[in-house]
Formats: sequence, structure tokens, C-alpha cells
Amino acid sequence: MDGGSIALLGVLALLVLLVARVPVGLAMLFVGLAGIAAIRPGAVMPVLAGEVFAVASRYTLTILPLFMLMGNLAVTSGMSRDLYEAAHSWLGRVRGSLASASVVACAGFSALSGSSLAAALTMGRVSLPEMRRYGYADSLATGAIAAGGTLGILIPPSVGLVIYGIITEESIGRLFMAGVIPGILLTLLFVLAVWIVVRRDPGKAPYTKEPVLWRDRLRATARATWILGIAVVTIGGIYIGIFSAVEAAAVGALLALFAAFVRRTLNRRSLSEVVYTTLRASGTAFLVLFGAFVLKVFIGLTGIAFVAAEWVAEQEFSGTQVVMLVLVMFIVLGTFLDGFAMLVLIVPLIQPILESLDVNMIWFGVMIVIALEMGLISPPVGLNIFVVKGVAPDVPVGTMFRGIVPFWIAMLVALILIALLPGIAMLLPNAMYG
Repeated sequence: MDGGSIALLGVLALLVLLVARVPVGLAMLFVGLAGIAAIRPGAVMPVLAGEVFAVASRYTLTILPLFMLMGNLAVTSGMSRDLYEAAHSWLGRVRGSLASASVVACAGFSALSGSSLAAALTMGRVSLPEMRRYGYADSLATGAIAAGGTLGILIPPSVGLVIYGIITEESIGRLFMAGVIPGILLTLLFVLAVWIVVRRDPGKAPYTKEPVLWRDRLRATARATWILGIAVVTIGGIYIGIFSAVEAAAVGALLALFAAFVRRTLNRRSLSEVVYTTLRASGTAFLVLFGAFVLKVFIGLTGIAFVAAEWVAEQEFSGTQVVMLVLVMFIVLGTFLDGFAMLVLIVPLIQPILESLDVNMIWFGVMIVIALEMGLISPPVGLNIFVVKGVAPDVPVGTMFRGIVPFWIAMLVALILIALLPGIAMLLPNAMYG
């Protein structure tokens, strides 16, 4: 059996395991090892030992547990609630303000957690009861939280960008800088989507006539300075060159720990829970990476990537056409496949093709992450929808999916803008790194 046939069988086996709900990391590890055994039986143990050791000892990957620790400390210390209240105090007189505040708070929390699911879960617990108390439509309330949560894998520190950077061996610092302006743009488009929805149907967001005094706004903002300050120090420090992305993660985690102690929100029980949650999430992330790199070796041994590159060259596709095809594929596959599974499965296949066509992999990485975001709220999988479902079990899933439509369209608009104007993503990394 030739390499192409073995690669196809491996992909099909991986899809079957994913549909069977086998954890992504284990599924990729099993398929990768079985594929290597079919091609070079003697290489199984050396590849497994070598790749696991290489990933576990990679200095840049310390960024994952550090940023996860920072996000967990932000939740435990109550800084996420302070951020939501500050956003609401400034947007309180605008119709749909609670939904807009949820989106803005998700964006701010994403600058600490780096996780879409964590952002959706945290802000769902904080803001959903408030929106329902004021009579917001369930579709708008849950849609805003699910969509806002997706910003966690775009706004740095982004777990999605970290994994993409590791797989493609691109600079994580450049990827982080590339995600800043698109993240802000997408946040503004989400707020615009809320405004349009409320404009068309005012009954979905009853107007709150309670005035917010300036002193209350300032107090709410002052309480949120902890989380805002940590975000500014970490991201700003990377931009002006004080420290690297990994060092920024360490500084952010230390500042979050200091803030939690000053706010007197940590005790033995809460600290143990923070450490346990961080270790569990970090273990899951590293298992995904172990599986991804073993699978990458298997894909390399089959030679399928080079066959695909030759086929694209024969068709005389341009870089733009290939990028468009890949993005459409990610959006479609995102409706039923896990986003990170797609990332580690498809990117190693298409990277040689894109590089041969001189496609900027930093710019492409930002667009791929946005495509993954679209998958997080697309039926029938829509992981963020089911996270919000856990916070609001009485809201039908169909209602939630109807609520995300305006935000899905906003993501598509952002994707088109970045594709047409690459400078949106490349301005900061080019300014910082040249």
C-alpha cells in the first residue's frame, strides 16, 4: 500500500475516533503511531519518545500553563466580574448595553485566559443572570456570550495562536501582535451586531433607564484596573520589547497572584482549585500537542504533503485561491469537527503548499483562528453554545443557534476585511519586528 492510501486511511480513522468522542490528543496519538507502524515499524518507539520529550522540554510551551494560571486566578479573585461591571457602567445608557458589555468583558477576559471556553463559561455565569433579569431575549443573551467567548482564541494570549505557532514554527510573539487589531475589530463588529439586532427588534433588549452616576462609573472602572493593568503590562511589554511572550506569561501570572492576595480572595481551598484546574487544562493541551507532533511525523512519512503541493502547482492555483479554499474548508469542517483537531490535522498538510506560493503564514494564521472561531458557534457541534447551555440549561439549543447568526456574519465580515487588507493583521508585527 502506498503512502497516499495509508494517509487517507489514517485520516478516516482519526475522524471515526473523533466522532466516537475519543479525546483529540489520544486519537491523534493512536492514529499517528499506527500509521508509523504501517510504514516503518522500527521507528514507532523512537518517534514516540523523541516527540514527547521534544514537546515537553520546549521552552516556549511554558506559556500555556502560565497563561492558564493567570486566567484561573482572574476568575477566582473576581476580577472578571469587575470587568463586566465596568463595561456595563459605561455602556449602560445604550440599548442592548448588557449584551454589548458582555462582549467587551469577554474581550478583556480573553487577554488573560487565552481560552474561548473559559471566557464563555466565566462571562456566562456573570452576565447571563443580569440580562435575563432585565428581560433580554434568550437568543440575544446567549448568542452574545457564546460569540464573545470565541475571542479567547484570537486576542492574545491565545491558545489557538500558540498551538498554530508551534505546529508551523512561526514566532509566537509575532502571532500575538497579529491578533491584537483583528481582535479589537471583531469586538467592535460584535457590538455593532448587537446594535443592529436591537435596532430591528427593540423587544429583544428592553431599555434600561436607570442612570449611572459618574462616581459609580469611576468606582467600577477603578475595581477593574487590576485586570486591565495586567493585560496592558503583558501585551504592552511584548510590544515595546521589555520581555518575550513567555516572560510576559510569567509576569502576568505573578501579577494575577499578587492581585488575588491583595484582594484577599485566596485561601487554601481556592488556591488548590486554581492549581488543580491549571494542571488539568495544561495536561490536556500538552496531550493534544504530543498527538499532533506524532501525527505530523506520520503525515511526513506518507509524503502526501508533497504530492498535494505538486498537484496544486499543476493546477496553477494562486496563493489567494488556495487560502480561500482552505478557509472555506475550515468553516465547513468546523460545523462538526473540533477546532484544534482541524488545526493539527490540516495545517501540516497545507503548510508546504502555502509556503511554496509565498503566503504569509502569520497573516494566514490569524484568518485560520477566526475560521475556527466560526466553528465554535456553528451547528451542530458549536462547543461554545453547549458551554453556555450548561449555564442556561432551560434555554433550547435552537434558540441559542438562532442568536449567534448576527455574530457569525460579523466574523465573516472580519475574515473578508483581513483577507482584503492584510495590514489589519500585519501592522503591529511589522512595526515591532520589521
